[in-house]
Amino acid sequence: MQRVSTMRAARVDRVASRRQQELVANTITHILLIVLGLAALAPFWWMISTSFKTEFEAFQIPPTWLPLEPTLEAYGDLFLDQPFGIFFYNSVKIAVLGVGGQLITSSLAAFAFARLDFPGKNVLFIIVLSTMMVPYAVTVIPLYIVMHRIGWVNTHLPLIVPAMLSSAYGTFLLRQFMFSLPVELEDAARIDGCSSFGIYRRIALPLMKPALATLGVFSFMASWNNFFGPFIFLDRKYLFTVQLGVALVQRQWYTSWPRLMAGSVVVTLPVLLVFLLLQRYFVRGISLTGIKG
Repeated sequence: MQRVSTMRAARVDRVASRRQQELVANTITHILLIVLGLAALAPFWWMISTSFKTEFEAFQIPPTWLPLEPTLEAYGDLFLDQPFGIFFYNSVKIAVLGVGGQLITSSLAAFAFARLDFPGKNVLFIIVLSTMMVPYAVTVIPLYIVMHRIGWVNTHLPLIVPAMLSSAYGTFLLRQFMFSLPVELEDAARIDGCSSFGIYRRIALPLMKPALATLGVFSFMASWNNFFGPFIFLDRKYLFTVQLGVALVQRQWYTSWPRLMAGSVVVTLPVLLVFLLLQRYFVRGISLTGIKG
């Protein structure tokens, strides 16, 4: 009896020791993650803090993490001295129209490659994927010539229309996600007399929300952060996007850190907002796009 009690006590001690080790390991892990998270957020906090500082405080030594006299002067100068509101509207219009069109065309192409059978499907899909290896800079000159001849230079159409077309990455991402969807739902709908487009619209498209959110975030970021395209096709100030606006602010106020940081905050916030709103779908879409194929 005493031996059994000793064995139980030893087992309890081992369990307690193991739990204590796990607690220490988890505590160290969480501390490291918190430190790394704070280090990653430090530049963003510095950007936001500096945007509310005065010119004198921005260059103060030693620097301060919090503005001693918070002011909106930098934001006022940003929107009053430059038409930054127009730049913001232009970027939103280009991004929303481009992303909306790409979600439709890419989902249609992905549904065709994943669910429809037609001659040369695999060869055509390989050709589509191969376009991902062509840098954007290689196509700029012929694209500019085409846009100039049809009269689209100095308009937003060269930035919207190509973005609305199906991209190789978007087609691949949604096609991989389609493979994770049950085929039985589509077979049942087809037996009930539903057409291929009806299956796409009523079944496939609603189930693709996580992947569409993922593609939407990536496409929005690419369009919003695009500097090269607007720089090539636009030279009228009222057509500028926020990226060209920040470059304009940097050229005009290259020594004014509060104004530069205010412009950076205005440019960064929409991307963060889109990610936060679609984060739930975004994570699920990333985790499911590589299941089959």
